[in-house]
Formats: sequence, structure tokens, C-alpha cells
Amino acid sequence: MLVAVVGPSGAGKDTLMAGARAALADDPRFRFVRRAITRPAEAGGEDHRALDRAGFAAERAAGGFALWWEAHGLLYGIPADLDARQASIANLSRGVLAEAAARFPLRVLEITAPPEVLAARLAARGREDAADVAARLARQVGLPPGLRVVRVLNDGPVEQGVARVVAALRGLNPG
Repeated sequence: MLVAVVGPSGAGKDTLMAGARAALADDPRFRFVRRAITRPAEAGGEDHRALDRAGFAAERAAGGFALWWEAHGLLYGIPADLDARQASIANLSRGVLAEAAARFPLRVLEITAPPEVLAARLAARGREDAADVAARLARQVGLPPGLRVVRVLNDGPVEQGVARVVAALRGLNPG
């Protein structure tokens, strides 16, 4: 089963996934997939496998990715070695969910927060001005119809959000 983690910018996906990864480290039913991204490793954000565009293209051509997509000027890939006996948990773009659902048993874990919380978190990052934050929040895209979705509200302390994600993942009954 592939568990696609999605949600708006500022929802805390990377933070909650890091906490869930630590909480479920000894549970063989779960695998947290490390994405390949054409972004330098030192750029921050999630732990990823950094590739340049040529390396990404070569790996894609060799069948190294189960799924891949382009967003925000970067290429993203999920490794092809997904194991059906595990819940493979990976951040995915909403734009690749229909393809993922056609190719794999798919569950979607949508992490979200109220708009005012998202706005405050994005502003705290200091990467965008208020107008850019408002524009980012306004362009949130819905999910394709027919997907099996579990929503986790991340509107409190990190520990609470991690506990909600872990409970949601365990509720999927993988393996």
C-alpha cells in the first residue's frame, strides 16, 4: 500500500512525518520513503536524496522511480522498490494522486490546519511577504474524487500532531 502524504504549505507535513518516522521506527509494517529531488541536500526541508537534473533523468529512464513529477521548478521521484507488504509513506504532489491510485493500492493522509494557522506558519518562515503568503493559501488545490482519505488536523503542539498521524497510520492496518 502506498500512503500519500499531502497538505497545504504550512500544515507541518515534514515535522509530523519526522515524528511519526521516529515513533514507528521499530514497526516493520511501515516504511517512510525518501524522495529523490533535484534540490541540493543542504537546501533544508525534508531529508531527501539530492540529484541533479541529468542524474534524475538517467534514473527515471532506467526505471528507478515508481512515480515522478515536476513542481516548483524541481523534479521529485519515489523509488521503484516499493514493497506491497508494507505501508510505504511518501509526500506526494496532489497532481500525481490519480496516477498513484491507478497504479497502487493508495490511501491519502491529508495533513491540514486552519487558514490562520497556515498563514502564521508561512509568515514565520520568512521566505515570502504577506501578499505571497495570501496567494499561496488561495491556490490550494482539492483532491481528485474517489480517493480514500484520512485527514489529520495539525492545529496544536507538535506532539499532538505526531500522535494523530501515528494513530491514523496504525488505523490503516497495513501488513
